[in-house]
This record gives sequence, structure tokens and C-alpha cells, in this order.
Amino acid sequence: MSSAGLQSDFSRRSLGRHALTLIGAGASLPFFNEPALAQLSMIGPLPADAVKINANENPLGPSAEAAEAIYGVVKKGGRYMYEETFSFAKTLAEQEGLKPNYVMPFPGSSDPLHRAVLAYTSPDKPFVMGDPGYEAGQRAAQFIGSKVIRVPLTKNHEHDVKAMAAASPNAGVIYICNPNNPTGTVTKKADIQWLLANKPKGSLLLLDEAYIHLSEEAFGTDMVAKDGELIVLRTFSKLYGMAGLRAGAAIGRPDLLAKLSSYGAGALPLTGMVGAHASLKSPTLVPERRKLIANTRNDVFEFLHKHNAKFVPSVSNKFMVEWDKPGGELVKAFAAEKIFIGRVWPAWPKHARVSIGTPEEMAKFKTAYKKIFGV
Repeated sequence: MSSAGLQSDFSRRSLGRHALTLIGAGASLPFFNEPALAQLSMIGPLPADAVKINANENPLGPSAEAAEAIYGVVKKGGRYMYEETFSFAKTLAEQEGLKPNYVMPFPGSSDPLHRAVLAYTSPDKPFVMGDPGYEAGQRAAQFIGSKVIRVPLTKNHEHDVKAMAAASPNAGVIYICNPNNPTGTVTKKADIQWLLANKPKGSLLLLDEAYIHLSEEAFGTDMVAKDGELIVLRTFSKLYGMAGLRAGAAIGRPDLLAKLSSYGAGALPLTGMVGAHASLKSPTLVPERRKLIANTRNDVFEFLHKHNAKFVPSVSNKFMVEWDKPGGELVKAFAAEKIFIGRVWPAWPKHARVSIGTPEEMAKFKTAYKKIFGV
């Protein structure tokens, strides 16, 4: 079946029948294959002396504990070793005060994000998101014919939870990334709790906490513990430095998670599972890395303030910088200096996203900034 033919036949009712074919075909789903998952940040190959600060990656890589666990298990990679996945899920559940069946492991968080959209939206059950916001969910929604409703962020760059709750009485998924991607800004926990209590009946609150460890914000999993109608997404790609190793989880009531399992199956990457498990067991990893990244981020912000730059302060590992021309031209100007920053969102056409790299990388960013802006 062609991609066009498949799309016309792609309803929630027919999706279940197609699921096994899609998984086998891989490329049939334009948002569920490696090129698609990488396309928003795939810019290589780059010069050896390039600075790559476009994809919210953590250049520190996996922790020493994670690396040791990964090295130790590589030679066992000929086995599925499902027990490593179960152990990871059990530890994560314990740390969140939940039963193990409230945690469903995945290779990162984009996979369960896509699945939640497939499971809970349809042409008459829209996908509601902040704008600007992470685009993966909207692409999945558009592919299956679900309406996408983009709600502008507030003047403080938070999700407008009241507008999101009122966006559609038939909302299928209301998606909040907290801290938000691309802005790195936070929506207050009280506002998220209000949204959960006041969203349309039957809709799912999808709370993406990919960047939560980089901030001082409280987790949202206490709402899961109260059996709220939400799924929380976590990844080890950001603070934990495992973007290329793929580990993450969806956290929610078992009946809500069960709907995600229809869209794929199979063993998860052993290296990712043991690396994530080892990371969870390190008591110092999160606070130490949070401080390191914050120190670099704050140094960059001091530089930008000194030069009267227009930017959105962030509590994450990325921020939005603005100039008086189309953002795409800013991306090209930095690329000419071998500094590869992130992309532009249509809602903010004069902004571009910048990831936080190492202090040495951000020093090169500052040098390029002064040349580009003439300061």
C-alpha cells in the first residue's frame, strides 16, 4: 500500500488492523523510523572543529556508572535479557512511589508520545498543544487526520492552561512539555493540576517531562499516584546524556498505558536499559549535572544581558534567541562561523533555539555572536 493510500485509510478503527504491517514495514510511518526521528536535528556531517548546539543533547554523555554498566553487558547482547527492562521499570516505579505496572519502558520518550497520539486522538478528538511547542505529537496527529489545536504560550512563556482546557470539548490529548521545548520555560505545577482537574472529560493529559531533571520543578508523577487521567513521559536523552542509547518510559495508570502497547512490541535495547538503570541508582548524578549545566547556561545569559540581547531566559538546556530578521538567517549566520544552532518555530519566526553545550563550546558561541551582531 502506498503512503498516500495508507493515509486515506488511516483511522483509529483501521489502525489496529494495520499495526503489525506498519511495524514490519517501518518506513510506512513517516514519524516512526530513524530518519524521521532524526530529521529535525540531523545536520551532519560537520567539520571536526564545529560546535553542535542544535539538538538539546548533553555533551557529557552517559555517566561513569551508566558507561560501566553498558560496557559490562555488551557481550551479552545476543540475548534479549528482558529482565533488565523489568528491573529498570521496578526501580523507576519505586523512586516515583508507584507500582511497577505504572511504568512502561520505551527507547526514549518520542515513541510513547507518538503512541499516545495514535491511541487517544482521531479526526473528531483533537490534539491540543502549546505554541511554540515540540512538534512530534502534532505530526503524528496530522498523519492520522486528527485536528491539531495550537494554543499560544502566555506572555510569561507558560502554557495557557485555561485556553487549552477550553480549546475543544472533545479533546483527545492535551500535551504539555514541562519545561517546554523549545523555550525552556516552566508551567507552574498548580496550573498543571488545575488543567488535570478541569480538562474535558475523557481527554488525556500528556505531560512530557523530558527536561524536568534540569530544573528545580516538582515532578508530575504524584498525579499519577492519585490515578489521574494523565501519562507522564520521561527520557534519559537529556540530563542523563543517553540520546544515542535510547531509554525512557511512559508513567501512568495501567489501563491508560495498555492502549499504547497496541502500536508495537519487542525487546528494548539492552544497553539503554542497563545504562538508564545504573543512572537511576546514582544519588549524585542529577544534582551535579543540573548544577554544571545551569552554571554554563547562566554564564551565557550574563553575556547576553551584557550585550542587550533579546532572548527568553530558560531553566533547561536550551533557550530562544531573537534578532530583527527571519530566524533562518540567524541559523545560517552562525553556521558560517561553524556554530550549528537549532531551528525556527513558525509561531516565533524571528527566534532560533540554542542548546547549551560545554563551557568551551559556549565560549565559541559567544565569539560568533559578537561577530554576527557587531557587539
